[in-house]
Amino acid sequence: MEIKLDVLITENKTTIHFSNNQGSLEILELPDIQLETAHPAVYFLIKDKTVVAIGRLDCAIADSKLDYNKQIIITPPWDIELDYLEQLFITEATENGIQLTENIQHPTKIPTNSKKTVASYKENVLLVLTKFGYPFNQQEKTKKAKPAKARHKWTKEVSQIEFFINTRDSKATVLWHKRNEMLLKAGATMMPTPPLNKDGSLGFSAKMGQRIREDHKDKVKNFTTTEDILLKSVNEVGLFLYFGGTNSWLELIDADGKTLNEWTVV
Repeated sequence: MEIKLDVLITENKTTIHFSNNQGSLEILELPDIQLETAHPAVYFLIKDKTVVAIGRLDCAIADSKLDYNKQIIITPPWDIELDYLEQLFITEATENGIQLTENIQHPTKIPTNSKKTVASYKENVLLVLTKFGYPFNQQEKTKKAKPAKARHKWTKEVSQIEFFINTRDSKATVLWHKRNEMLLKAGATMMPTPPLNKDGSLGFSAKMGQRIREDHKDKVKNFTTTEDILLKSVNEVGLFLYFGGTNSWLELIDADGKTLNEWTVV
């Protein structure tokens, strides 16, 4: 989609004109001034980038007692019915979880022969507003913060527990016997062949696994460990045995079925 605009920015007002006489937008940072327009328009009242009200202006002055700090006034071209445009904006806001004030008057149902034209204009307006930092689809839909990466705490109690691995063609007995050291007991069986990417190449985990195996090749025969091996972390254990590809904290399980993650997660 391509929209040509004529934009004028002053200290307290941004005026955006659509090409071909397709109307205009005004973004005003003057909350103490009453809403006023020379032509019929739809207005948004904004509080901290969130729409709090949507209504109509019919060439008159409107005074709102709501708490807001910006106004957006949308003046459409003559062929866009103001009632219908207001209704579509209200519907859009509601569908995106925006809580509007209760004093909004809903227009009548939009006729089928008008809906396509009005909807197209509404989408153009929303696209422009999004580019200027007022997206409907991000208001009241705050992005969920990514959960913090789990932390695990080593204890003397945990250091005495044997954990067993049986996954991805590998079996092993492991102890987290020191804070920065995992003991992989002799007799562990290893996944023979690393998985490949779709293009047939080795992925990062596979390469890391091969490197760790190379460091301990003197203690491995026919993909079975012949001596106890010391590794630095749970991650290294997974890479060494089965080239990673899964959460190894959940793969180390004690005799009662409790994972190393359950024992140690903070």
